[in-house]
Amino acid sequence: MLPKAQTSWTREEAAHLLNRAGFGGAPNSINDLHAMGREKAVDFLLQPTEAPDAFAEPDWCQPAKVAEEARRRFQLIRENRIAARDMTPEEADRKRREIQQSFQRDERRRGMEAQGWWLDRMLKSQAPLREKMTFFWHDHFATSAQKVREPILLLRQNQLFRAHALGNFKKLTHKITQDGAMMLYLDLQNSKKGKPNENFAREVMELFTLGQGNYTEEDIRQAARAFTGYSINRLSGEVTFNKKQWDETEKNFLGAKGNFDADGIVDIIFQQEQTSRYVPTKLWEFFAYEEPPTTAVDDLAKTFRDSKFEVSSVLREIFLSKEFYSEKCMHAQIKSPIHFFVQMLKQLEIPEIPSAYALYVQAQLGQILYAPPNVAGWDWGKAWINTNTLLTRYQISGHLCKAGSTQAPEKNMSKVKGFAMPKGGMNASSAGPNYDVLVPRDARDNVEKIVDSLIDRLFQRPLSGNVRESFIAYGNEKKGVIFTNQEVAELIHLMMSTPHYQLT
Repeated sequence: MLPKAQTSWTREEAAHLLNRAGFGGAPNSINDLHAMGREKAVDFLLQPTEAPDAFAEPDWCQPAKVAEEARRRFQLIRENRIAARDMTPEEADRKRREIQQSFQRDERRRGMEAQGWWLDRMLKSQAPLREKMTFFWHDHFATSAQKVREPILLLRQNQLFRAHALGNFKKLTHKITQDGAMMLYLDLQNSKKGKPNENFAREVMELFTLGQGNYTEEDIRQAARAFTGYSINRLSGEVTFNKKQWDETEKNFLGAKGNFDADGIVDIIFQQEQTSRYVPTKLWEFFAYEEPPTTAVDDLAKTFRDSKFEVSSVLREIFLSKEFYSEKCMHAQIKSPIHFFVQMLKQLEIPEIPSAYALYVQAQLGQILYAPPNVAGWDWGKAWINTNTLLTRYQISGHLCKAGSTQAPEKNMSKVKGFAMPKGGMNASSAGPNYDVLVPRDARDNVEKIVDSLIDRLFQRPLSGNVRESFIAYGNEKKGVIFTNQEVAELIHLMMSTPHYQLT
């Protein structure tokens, strides 16, 4: 077991835990977590009382609506085929494309709603670790709307990740073999007896459970035969198993022989020692830092194995460990774009965000929910930061800070990387930060106190003297007869436009 942290429990450590095990929060949220004490704070995060269905899904996700939409599409396609008999080939092709384009418009609209729904959960959920782990699984079992093209399947997968977010990794892996979005993304629905598709078999070992170098190409071929026989109805999302299309013959997989099916292959994978090391390593890198010590991986792997692959057991050990609160770990992780955005909203106490603007932000920052770049998910850490992405982050923080103040966004902020700001997006008339709450009027007589309160809100730690002094000097330069909301907005924007704010 990893060496435990000391019994002392600082507010800075509480903020660190909330930042890593969630998406951060306003000072009151940090105070509440700190008041619990370390172990109770970890228990609070690992055992949320908020129901998984606390946020109603979009209306089109209801089973009756899904069935109705499937019938509508089928009827349109059928009617068009009949009508095409009396059309010229050109007319028939034009009509077919019109129907297909109408389907695509519906998919784009629902995809945007699904993104907004999840972002809203990240922002408002009282179960922050469950949402952070749902985000982790979305990257681990990566699927993209660009190929799946069925928002209902992606949202169902998202709910699958949420249901198993803090649960058993083996059970989740079994479930993912029959997940509609994953089947479409890795072509499992095309894997038939005599013609197995190797995509899923390869990734289930390379990216999901074992990692490279812990299986052979022959293991992939053998596993692919076991994963045959599944199909999916794209209109309804129903997954079925056709035993006639399953290869029932003997397989030789990772040293075991038998007439294995999909579940049998997964069971054998979880008998391998490397399986107990792979995900704990990724969890450490996601929540702590890259390249964990071998001794740490050894300890976490034993915990994972002994608990029969319970994720919460590994997370508890990480969050209670001395190393998690070490200088190497704290304030040293580059925020992912989604984390950066959601944390800003929480710290500025902005309760709602226009969905079109949220999609705009994701596109500009380089991380769009339901759209990882490939099956390996996103690159993390330093990959998020370069000169262009830093500038974009500064501009986005400017949008948020200036919304609701008396100052409109600068003209050059309305377009970034050729992606136009959506009409009605964040602007001076949008519901932005309430600066009277962030910095009450009766607390604005002293610039140093204003700076220190904002440092606590945005950084949750003391900053070096030079950095703090630069903020104070800026505040004194801007200060007029009174410190206005516009000046508070500019000061916050300056603070967010620093390298320090990119770290958590």
